[in-house]
Amino acid sequence: MPQASRFAAVCALVLLCCLGALAAKEFVMPAARPARTYPAHDDHPMEKVVVAVDPYDLEDKASIFTVNYRNSGYMPVFFVITNDGDQPVSLVGMKAQLNTKDRSKLFPATMDDLLRRLSHPSRNDGQVTLPIPLPKKEVKGGVSRKTWDEIEQAQFGAKAVEPHSTARGFLFFDIAGISNPLAGASFYLTGVQDAKGTELMYFEIPMEKYLSAPETGKP
Repeated sequence: MPQASRFAAVCALVLLCCLGALAAKEFVMPAARPARTYPAHDDHPMEKVVVAVDPYDLEDKASIFTVNYRNSGYMPVFFVITNDGDQPVSLVGMKAQLNTKDRSKLFPATMDDLLRRLSHPSRNDGQVTLPIPLPKKEVKGGVSRKTWDEIEQAQFGAKAVEPHSTARGFLFFDIAGISNPLAGASFYLTGVQDAKGTELMYFEIPMEKYLSAPETGKP
């Protein structure tokens, strides 16, 4: 076989292998360690609940996803909550927010928020007011079933944390137009209740805990 033909064949084989690897890639939810082992955490010893966040702001970490959320203006944040107590903890009324250094309050995106943005990546939904909610079939337009399934699997959806266990999942924050969303920011969590329905003290996590942590301390 002539050298040029052999080179072309090798290139074609490499390309096919790369395409096959991309097609086969699937999102796998990261395993969660106890919340207090993450650099950015808030421990409530008296209430026996610990909350941690781990931003997937770096390319190597975000590579677990099949979708490039950053290109669509979203930052995935791995959210972990550990219940070291003997009674379940309710998350039904849980409210999370990321407050940036300029005092902007960012809230986790909903499923529809993500699908709408991924369908129309050039549009900033935060600046669009819709007269009526879009029906679900329209929101899904342009988004593959694989992407839909990945978001459903990735998003944090636990309604409770059983005794001596940990719940985890991703919160997606809209950071479109914010160059450095973590610097000087803080994560807040309210609405967590004990088994008697009493709300726990709010959780506060300065994101500098994450930014200043040694590289070896980041999963």
